[in-house]
Amino acid sequence: MNETRVHIRLWHKDFWLLALSNLLLTLSVYVLIPVLPVWLMETENLSPQQAGIAMGAFAVGLFLPGAFCSWLVQHYRRNVVCLWAMAAVAACVVVLWYVDSQRTTFVEWWTVTLLRMAMGAAFGLAQMVLSSTLVIDTCESFQRTSANHAVAWFSRFALSLGPLAALLMIQPLGFGVLMLCAACLAIASLLTLSLVDFPFRTPEEGVRVVSLDRFFLPRGLVLFVNLLPVSIVAGLLLSLPVGSHFYALLMGGFLLALLAQRFVFRETEPKSEVISGFLLLLSSLLVLMFRPESPTASVLAGLGLGLTGSRFLIFFIKLSRHCQRGTSQSTFFLCWESGIVLGLALGYACFFRQLHSLLLVALTLIAVSLLMYLLFTHQWFMHHKNR
Repeated sequence: MNETRVHIRLWHKDFWLLALSNLLLTLSVYVLIPVLPVWLMETENLSPQQAGIAMGAFAVGLFLPGAFCSWLVQHYRRNVVCLWAMAAVAACVVVLWYVDSQRTTFVEWWTVTLLRMAMGAAFGLAQMVLSSTLVIDTCESFQRTSANHAVAWFSRFALSLGPLAALLMIQPLGFGVLMLCAACLAIASLLTLSLVDFPFRTPEEGVRVVSLDRFFLPRGLVLFVNLLPVSIVAGLLLSLPVGSHFYALLMGGFLLALLAQRFVFRETEPKSEVISGFLLLLSSLLVLMFRPESPTASVLAGLGLGLTGSRFLIFFIKLSRHCQRGTSQSTFFLCWESGIVLGLALGYACFFRQLHSLLLVALTLIAVSLLMYLLFTHQWFMHHKNR
């Protein structure tokens, strides 16, 4: 079931460049997670509710370009579409930096909200083209599951490395310089991708302007609904006022999850990996509730998120039919990223400085998601999978 064994031939120069480009692009967005809401509330005098809505607008933007993704990559060079989307991410960050530099008045709430939505749209388009098309184009057919699995781990690492870098840099450099660093990361991602040579492909005829191709897999709706609470909980945890050590230990949990996949769950039934991930997440939340100062919580969270997220990615791939691999990738991406952003929005808008209430909601979401998987999703998936 796993099909993610390391293929040495997979890690050629072009694949390394694509993985690095993906990491840099995701870092350019994730470095804003711990600092942007604080800037909105403390410097721009917005309420926690307004800051939460502004952060959540990113999730709306993620879905805006998806229906046009297939048409864009068929009518224009697919790598060029991705490059322009990366440039748009950098431009949105630069505009935020410019807004911060204007100290004469407070920024309008709707300005930041629209910028966050535009950034989400650009990031969503870039990631959908990168993961659903460009990565697949550079691999042989028997390597594609391993390639998708590996690139997704680079994005997952950014979930800890981005906030960690932001918290380490914000005090010595300030918010303005940090924003410029985020823009430079997006530009570096663009430059890295431009080093990869993609062969020209003749556009297909009769491609509709609006379609679900490379955007959303209707067959994956059950998996989408089951995974969404997990990613929302990840966003809720990221909204907590934690220090840099939390994200460093979260990265340690991700590395442990990667090792566990290779040596613990390599020959086991996929159900055991998913249930283990859920139980580890529940344990992390319970530790945060009763021993919030314990470093164990962040390690358990990274381990649980790593196991659950990577296994559900494989489920999405195995659920897809012929020529739907890219669509399954985009569906997983939308579920994971939108859930994280929604969790951030809820954390600030509804549970700001209410740790106990936030953790109760997170525990409920994980428990419901676990029950859904045990009682319905697993049997449904085993009956409907195609690979």
